[in-house]
Amino acid sequence: MFKKILVANRGEIALRIQRACRELGIKAVMVYSEADREAKYVKLAEEAVCIGPAPSAQSYLNMPAIISAAEVTDAEAIHPGYGFLSENADFAERVEKSGFQFIGPTPESIRIMGDKVSAKQAMIRAGVPCVPGSEGELPDDPVLIKRIAKSIGYPVIIKAAGGGGGRGMRVVHTEAALVNAVAMTKAEAGAAFGNPAVYMEKFLQNPRHVEIQILADKHKNAVYLGERDCSMQRRHQKVLEESPAPGINRKLIERIGERCVAACKKIGYRGAGTFEFLYEDGEFYFIEMNTRVQVEHPVTEMVTGIDIVKTQIMVAAGEKLPFTQRQIEVRGHAIECRVNAEDPYKFIPSPGRVTMWHAPGGPGVRVDSHVYTNYFVPPNYDSMVGKIIVHGDTREQAMARMRTALAETVVEGINTNIPLHRELMVDAKFMDGGTNIHYLEHWLEQHKR
Repeated sequence: MFKKILVANRGEIALRIQRACRELGIKAVMVYSEADREAKYVKLAEEAVCIGPAPSAQSYLNMPAIISAAEVTDAEAIHPGYGFLSENADFAERVEKSGFQFIGPTPESIRIMGDKVSAKQAMIRAGVPCVPGSEGELPDDPVLIKRIAKSIGYPVIIKAAGGGGGRGMRVVHTEAALVNAVAMTKAEAGAAFGNPAVYMEKFLQNPRHVEIQILADKHKNAVYLGERDCSMQRRHQKVLEESPAPGINRKLIERIGERCVAACKKIGYRGAGTFEFLYEDGEFYFIEMNTRVQVEHPVTEMVTGIDIVKTQIMVAAGEKLPFTQRQIEVRGHAIECRVNAEDPYKFIPSPGRVTMWHAPGGPGVRVDSHVYTNYFVPPNYDSMVGKIIVHGDTREQAMARMRTALAETVVEGINTNIPLHRELMVDAKFMDGGTNIHYLEHWLEQHKR
């Protein structure tokens, strides 16, 4: 086991990894930008290193600064968390070439799964169902592009091969708009991701977003930890998540989970990862794989009792998975609400000084947050300041606990989206379960403030 790990991230995930290290008896080195000097995990750290000024490009995305911090503190491994450099194959490669262990997949796995075209081809070979679409990158020939779209059937969606986070996508309903849409998406993809390649898929009208959590070690062992429903989204950004997904047949989940495990073994995957699917009319369609820990990993931890972050660290150190598929049992129901520093209905970011922070408690309630009273939320990063997670024996009990937890939460000095979560927790359609990925945007249209 490692003696010292450098945590190359910020916010609630940095604190989460710091706690996992403490439980394993590992020293955690925290890095921080000048804007994060007052963060809770920096104050709690045994060792902390400032890696640059507030802008991400000069701190959390600064590879030489992070690797230098690992060198000067004698760390043995680097945990990238999520976001920033977590899915950057070049960073993983530089970490390992510098003599440190990257707590995540191999650079090769990140490259295969980070490019949507090669990921889809790998999944087809592994027998994982995919959305009908082009076999690979779209050609330049407009006649061929039109022929591919016709064979798929309109509407289609054009996607950037190197895209993510809901960017680099365009829906096309008619042949007349197709060639121009492809050209525009290519230009945007080249500018945003440095990769102009695009591909085409059938655009599913009312799907749900359901994902499968996997864990794999270096010894060809892999397991899946059930699924999460992340359909409550705004502009492709998840707002709340739950596990298990309401109303989906367990045998179907088992079948898709087994295929994900087989795919991991086929590509030699190690660490934590998530297979993301669109689910419509009883069918799963693979869209992408996240080669890192997810923001919403706590709901899976709550229903399985498995610590995903600790397991990530253990398998990176060369240990075997401490459980088999047969030993994994999904118990009860968990829901997570992301708490963002923003206007709850206009979504305008609300950085600033938190004058009062009171987190909820009680049975089955967990809060992952780096915020405290008098903490200053910097304007330089993502607006998420924490997550409220609840667990209950049933979905109904979990929803009741979340309503209580949200009612107990006090945040003053900044705006948060907690009022939105309170409304969603009593929304009839959400309470029934199974809303699709467009539901929240339609809901917001109807509830304009």
